[in-house]
Amino acid sequence: MNVAIVILNWNGQKLLEEFLPSVVRYSSEATIYVADNNSSDDSIAFIKKTYSEVKIIQNKENGGYAKGYNEALQHLHEDLFVLLNNDVAVTEGWLTPVVAEFQKDTSLLAAQPKILDYRKQKYFEYAGAAGGFMDQLGYPYCRGRIFNSIEEDTGQYNDIIEIFWATGACLFIRREAFNAAQGFDEDFFAHQEEIDLCWRLKSAGGVIKYVGQSVVYHLGGGTLATSNPKKTFYNFRNTLLALVKNSKGTQVWWVILQRLLLDGLAAVQFLFQGKMAHMIAILKAHFSFYRLLPKFLQKRKTMASALKYYQIKSIVWKYFVSKKRNFNNL
Repeated sequence: MNVAIVILNWNGQKLLEEFLPSVVRYSSEATIYVADNNSSDDSIAFIKKTYSEVKIIQNKENGGYAKGYNEALQHLHEDLFVLLNNDVAVTEGWLTPVVAEFQKDTSLLAAQPKILDYRKQKYFEYAGAAGGFMDQLGYPYCRGRIFNSIEEDTGQYNDIIEIFWATGACLFIRREAFNAAQGFDEDFFAHQEEIDLCWRLKSAGGVIKYVGQSVVYHLGGGTLATSNPKKTFYNFRNTLLALVKNSKGTQVWWVILQRLLLDGLAAVQFLFQGKMAHMIAILKAHFSFYRLLPKFLQKRKTMASALKYYQIKSIVWKYFVSKKRNFNNL
């Protein structure tokens, strides 16, 4: 099985200097590409000078995560793509267990490794942790991470299980499956586009897994910091878009209404915390959602699926009311 590691980069020279060495060192069995989203820094010059073995794909513009990868991957022909953030450090042997799982299970379309925190390496990292799930209202959560509660890695998730979504920070996906799904939805631009893609893959009968024998370390916020209101905007808007696009039946509108109300409560909370920019980001997210709604209703006609996408009705209730902070206690 031929493997392509594709690192999407935008003005990330400093991140490449810190994280690319481990990828080169521990990925000799793969071809490494950097897909550059029209950076204005010296990212490309650095790669050419320091890592001649790394191949460069030059995108014409910064189309975000979704369009950036769609453009880059159309040129590649390897059997398995590994979409890797430019702020991820990998470990020795990280590819082997995941590739082996793809070779063993032909129904496996996408997967992720264990994602630990680059700064606090005994703890899981927010974006993906030990595999992703979603509640009925579209709130994503992970084994090892529920909202901002992060678990320590004590080996409790050193397994291989089926999950609902695999993180875009380190996403393994079969080339044929990616192409059949027509890649990422570019209307998402960034954030939660991997959840939308995984939802579509599962609706088509595919399997998505977490492989805990593979370990990587994610810095997080390398391109867009957690504190950036743009991140709030994309997360709140894209959840609503994914629900409309992929969830079949009239019940989705009751779900959307509940989610809008909870978003409003989140905006009020930001207001009392003095985080005006985040409150405004939620309002902008809703207006953007309304603008895109007609377009997504058209997508819904062909993409909505009866697949049950949730195991828990409300992770908000479990977390804030029932005080469940650990995945295994849900």
